[in-house]
Amino acid sequence: MDSGQILLLILISGLIPGVIPQSIIKFSPENKIPTHLNLNRKILRDDLLFCKSWKFTVEANDANPWKQVPEKCTDFVKDYLTGDQFVSDSSLVADNSLAFAKTVEIAGDRKDIWIFDIDETLLSNLPYYAVHGFGTELFDETTFNEWVDLVECPALPASLRLYNELRRLGFTIILLTGRDEHQRNGTVKNLISVGYQEWERLILRGPSDHGKTAVIYKSEKRMELETEGYRIHGSSGDQWSDLYGSPIATRSFKLPNPMYYIA
Repeated sequence: MDSGQILLLILISGLIPGVIPQSIIKFSPENKIPTHLNLNRKILRDDLLFCKSWKFTVEANDANPWKQVPEKCTDFVKDYLTGDQFVSDSSLVADNSLAFAKTVEIAGDRKDIWIFDIDETLLSNLPYYAVHGFGTELFDETTFNEWVDLVECPALPASLRLYNELRRLGFTIILLTGRDEHQRNGTVKNLISVGYQEWERLILRGPSDHGKTAVIYKSEKRMELETEGYRIHGSSGDQWSDLYGSPIATRSFKLPNPMYYIA
């Protein structure tokens, strides 16, 4: 085979997938990756890639239980929560929730309900976490309760939009939160001040609920609602523990929250 034939073979091989002679492809001895594909990517050492993967496992509930955000992901979580991606993610969750809600036949007896969690679902505690490391610091109940008592939590815009659309469709709204009963007045004031109105019931932890995990506590409250004849069509929360358990809603929708985990 002369040089012209060899050149022709190489050109044809480049045009037809799967016919490149193995002798032409050179492999790096370290990782057996073709050298023309080895871009020297430092995947395992790249903090951004790690934090994206870490957030994925958090949202998929593969990382549970976890206590705090890895310190090297502080800026990543900050940028996510204060940037366009969080707005887009939250809006899409609301859109998907509303798409399902529009398929529900409302009986008109006020028994067709949608359950909302409050913190990081209807109200945002981002101002608090912004001065506490965006979740990199261990949770401090005292300082957090002091923040809640200020009644300054802003609304999550996508959730407020969903909330109002559900009311317009005829859903009865139930609020089920892990906040304590002694925080009722401040919670009501905060919700109303940012635009939430006309919910059917606000359920908070009473003395008998202390010590229970969120899954058990919220499951019990949902069971009580079903016993009263309510039909739980939808449920929105930022924690899997808002949504897990029995009974559960026909459809459950999880909002993004890479700042903390509640069992």
